[in-house]
Amino acid sequence: MGTSHRRLIITTFIGVLIGYFVGRSFQSVSFSKIHLPTSISTSFDIAGKEENINQISESPFSNGSSPRIYVSTNPRGAELLPPGIVVSESDFFLRRLWGEPSEDLKKKPKYLLTITVGLNQKKNIDRMVKKFSEDFQIMLFHYDGQTSQWDEFEWSKSAIHVSIRRQTKWWYAKRFLHPDVVAAYEYIFIWDEDLGVEHFNGDKYMELVKKHGLDISQPGLEPNNGLTWQMTKRRGDQEVHKVTEEKPGWCSDPHLPPCAAFVEIMAPVFSREAWRCVWHMIQNDLVHGWGLDFALRRCVEPAHEKIGVVDSQWIIHQVIPSLGSQGQAENGKAPWEGVRARCKNEWSLFQNRLANADKAYLEEIGNR
Repeated sequence: MGTSHRRLIITTFIGVLIGYFVGRSFQSVSFSKIHLPTSISTSFDIAGKEENINQISESPFSNGSSPRIYVSTNPRGAELLPPGIVVSESDFFLRRLWGEPSEDLKKKPKYLLTITVGLNQKKNIDRMVKKFSEDFQIMLFHYDGQTSQWDEFEWSKSAIHVSIRRQTKWWYAKRFLHPDVVAAYEYIFIWDEDLGVEHFNGDKYMELVKKHGLDISQPGLEPNNGLTWQMTKRRGDQEVHKVTEEKPGWCSDPHLPPCAAFVEIMAPVFSREAWRCVWHMIQNDLVHGWGLDFALRRCVEPAHEKIGVVDSQWIIHQVIPSLGSQGQAENGKAPWEGVRARCKNEWSLFQNRLANADKAYLEEIGNR
């Protein structure tokens, strides 16, 4: 064997040894500590995301050749979606920005308490809210535009705050309490801010509402404080009442308002089934809700059994004319006078609209 051949063999052998040891050293290198140029690392991220997408998003409809989806029973506007992905209802549950979505909620509120508030009634609202347990989601509608001042209360930090100036609770309810948005709650409270709750407990109230099968209810009102209908005055000798006697000639039928099937609009409580109906009856432009109390009976059957007043959990109407201060002086009239005049006018408008709707319906079915 020549000298050149021996040199070639030795060189090859040395090269193999060097390659072996270099390869061994690369196995111990941590690629997580290698800082690649941004363009290269971004390419790796995109590649990883594409791999994940390919793993989780494969669908029999993804190749474009499958039949077009159209499900007529889906909610309006969602007909092109498979039913399994459609979420037609929502809630006000507060969620985290991290972690597993299924672990966001330690406890889901069962009921929704909404109160239309101004800062002047802050202390009273604090007293009211403390009468309700963690089973109640708190939602405040701020008609004076002031919200940050409520942060002094710990409960306010987990409440839902909606701030739009100079509006009423029925205006807020029509726009923010759509039945599909509040469907997660068994009962919805739509309360005024000037209610005394010394003799009230939210959990006990709900026990009585369920016990007596009330879809629409309110707490009894202290009979010696403020003007009330006979139906909504508290009775001290029973848990709940559903009928009453009024002045002669006021009730054409003992099962009709204001002798039965009647609550006032200051502190009503609705089951979610009843609220779905009531919400549709609220008019967009009639913001005070006057006349609505006499029409609530249309949303439950039999109304004289499903509507009632809870006597053993009662409240005091403090009769604070807060809405009057949100009005505007016109034609020499004080702000509160203009608000009051509109309330009365809306009552007439609502009655006329309801009567006309009844007539139109009867004419329609009569022509079939």
